[in-house]
Amino acid sequence: MIKFSKKQILLLGITVAFSSLAQGQTANNRNKLWYTQPAANWNQALPIGNGRIGGMIFGNSAMERVQLNEATIWGGGPNNTIDSAARPHIKEVRELLAQKKYAEAQTAANKYLGPKGNSGMPYQLAGNLYINFPGHDDVTNYRRDLDISTATATVSYTSKGVHYKREFFTSFAGNVLMVRLSADKPGMINCVAKLQSPLTVQIISRQGTVILSGKGSDHENQKGKIRFDVLAKAKSDGGTVKTDTAGIAISNANSAVIYLSIATNFVNYHDISADPLSRVMNIMNKAYPRGFDELHRGHVRVFQSYFNRVKLNLGSTDAAAQPTDERIRNFAGNDDAQLAELYFQFGRYLLICSSQPGSQAANLQGIWNGELKGPWDSKYTININTEMNYWPSETTQLPELNGPLFDLISDVAVTGKGEAKVMYGARGWMLHHNTDIWRITGVVDGAFWGLWPTANAWLCQHIWEHYLFTGDKAFLAKYYPVMKGAAQYFIDVLQKDPDHNWLVVSPSVSPEHEYIPGKDGVSVSAGTTMDNQLVYGLFTNIMHAAKDLKMDKSFADSVAALRTKLPPMQVGKYGQLQEWLDDLDRTDDNHRHVSHLYGLFPGNQISPFRDPELFSAAKNSLLYRGDVSTGWSMAWKINLWAHLLDGNHAYKLIKDQIKPVTSGSGGTYPNFFDAHPPFQIDGNFGCTSGIAEMLVQSYDGSIQLLPAIPDDWKKGSVVGLAARGGFTVDMDWADHRITRLVIHSRIGGNCRVRTSQQLSNSILKKASGQNSNPLYRVIDIQKPIIHQNEKDLSVKLPESWLYDFDTQPGKTYRII
Repeated sequence: MIKFSKKQILLLGITVAFSSLAQGQTANNRNKLWYTQPAANWNQALPIGNGRIGGMIFGNSAMERVQLNEATIWGGGPNNTIDSAARPHIKEVRELLAQKKYAEAQTAANKYLGPKGNSGMPYQLAGNLYINFPGHDDVTNYRRDLDISTATATVSYTSKGVHYKREFFTSFAGNVLMVRLSADKPGMINCVAKLQSPLTVQIISRQGTVILSGKGSDHENQKGKIRFDVLAKAKSDGGTVKTDTAGIAISNANSAVIYLSIATNFVNYHDISADPLSRVMNIMNKAYPRGFDELHRGHVRVFQSYFNRVKLNLGSTDAAAQPTDERIRNFAGNDDAQLAELYFQFGRYLLICSSQPGSQAANLQGIWNGELKGPWDSKYTININTEMNYWPSETTQLPELNGPLFDLISDVAVTGKGEAKVMYGARGWMLHHNTDIWRITGVVDGAFWGLWPTANAWLCQHIWEHYLFTGDKAFLAKYYPVMKGAAQYFIDVLQKDPDHNWLVVSPSVSPEHEYIPGKDGVSVSAGTTMDNQLVYGLFTNIMHAAKDLKMDKSFADSVAALRTKLPPMQVGKYGQLQEWLDDLDRTDDNHRHVSHLYGLFPGNQISPFRDPELFSAAKNSLLYRGDVSTGWSMAWKINLWAHLLDGNHAYKLIKDQIKPVTSGSGGTYPNFFDAHPPFQIDGNFGCTSGIAEMLVQSYDGSIQLLPAIPDDWKKGSVVGLAARGGFTVDMDWADHRITRLVIHSRIGGNCRVRTSQQLSNSILKKASGQNSNPLYRVIDIQKPIIHQNEKDLSVKLPESWLYDFDTQPGKTYRII
């Protein structure tokens, strides 16, 4: 028997107490971003939103700032950028490319095929709500946090012996931004709230309400035609509330609540006829009679109906008890997998808060932009960034949130008809690499970046993916004409490559990249690998859609015939997947775009089991390109390494992304926003998608479980990840082996599962026929194989088992 001294017992008790305290803090903070100081700048403020109204909470004790956005406040007004003089120059550039006069083709494109009229309109802030608290400069016990499980932000501190608390949320049910101010002693709420905006505005006071009326900016020869109104109104428990044009003065209250809402005259991209004041007054009149707690309960109920669908647990260590900014600084060298879990759920939080049914699609900054002209105007960059925003929507069970994206696609399928006809002489619809709330379709930012006519194919891929995950044939029938219109465009514009007689997209670019570098770099080309993959995917999806809908067979047959004439993916002299039609890649190329790897992810055209040579070449390309890059680029690479079945490399990229921002590279700001830099929200969404792809993949004809689990994630669980075919997966694992597996089937049908472990003997006995009604059937055992590529970089494919079983709609199947 071991005896302890009183001193040892005391020390042991202290150790246990501190350990319990740390565990309690970790549990309390599992879904929270929290800090011990106010935000010093915008990239430290905390985002709240409901798809329409966005707020950034700064949390200064003496002067609170809530920076305000509304999704439809943009510069300019209805317009399009169709280039009526472009068609002869398109022909000229095509001919120069066919003659391999690349520099001349670039010169002609730069001269004649740049932006016409404008380069798109900027998404703009509405303004700020400032709340001045006199005498609150010297405080203790400060804490600022964002609970992403309830979409509620809180600021608390002690000043002169009084503990103060502020709570913020943007109501999903009431479309108002709410602020509650409280203290632990009566009569201590004294403050003045005022509205401000850098836009052209007028402030009036009417019947206890402050009204800020403004308009969007003029921009690049377009008059600002968005009109908006911001309303703020308060009520208090005790004390007094006085309102005038200087703001809302609250005196000697026990607590107070501020209601704020915003509305504009925007109806759609060609209709701005609404009355913003009547809209916003209607919102306020419905919300104001309801109390903070009532609105908060409804808000949380709506939010959690989305958020609670997926749960992830990667374990936790004492590092999880630290403030979020400290965890970011230490993540690269810490055992803090729970921070990756938090980042995963933060991405889902941002998508829920920035893209709601009936709202606008999430732009480059989601709905959070603190400037009159944000980075890249905060537009829709659709050569990767807009698409990346929606990568986690299906896999993490947020399919309804695609609605604003599908609305955008429907709009540009209309506005893009003029672009296709006038600029390219084609049927169908098209647009280039950028659009905005007015759904422009012309070249933006010059031909070097903007002469990319394949955005329609990528956007249509999201339509097809939604169908694959949901099996919703009514949805597919609704959007089939959109897909068909994009395919008709390519039928008319594909050009015959003189060297191989392949059909190629010309002119185009491999997004934002050049194959002849230098001061006069050349990007304009024909038959880039990404274009070939996108058109191949679009034609393939048309063929399957027509078959599933039992319609349009002749059109499907025509695209099937054209598909055989598209260029194949090619392996170049370095063993890499070629980015261009000719073998022009360089081994010293670390460009942020990896567009030629679209076929690996998010496309489904490169399989480790079906295409080992292309799979190996894609890995080579990614190795040559390197890891550290801009934030969204690293997020894409997480997904790519997950599809290369390398969880350790994917996790290395996660650690590269979740690190403090330094000059010249991406990372993560203290408020968890992704840095390009500056802030671009696509990196947040891309990382969330990548973590989902590390755990479950379903693009390759089966649901592959734990395909890229890193060594550091030895034990964990996930609930609710979605797979194509209408399935969701619940799974526990330990020592990289699945210990619990439940599959839910929403629409029924065959379910095929690939695992890296052999399932239980009882299952194998059922499959071998000893049970008259076997649930599981072993259909393949893949032995470990090594594919040696041309650069002696081997790709090892793990041993795996492939199982089949039949499912019924709405049934749940416990497999392990």
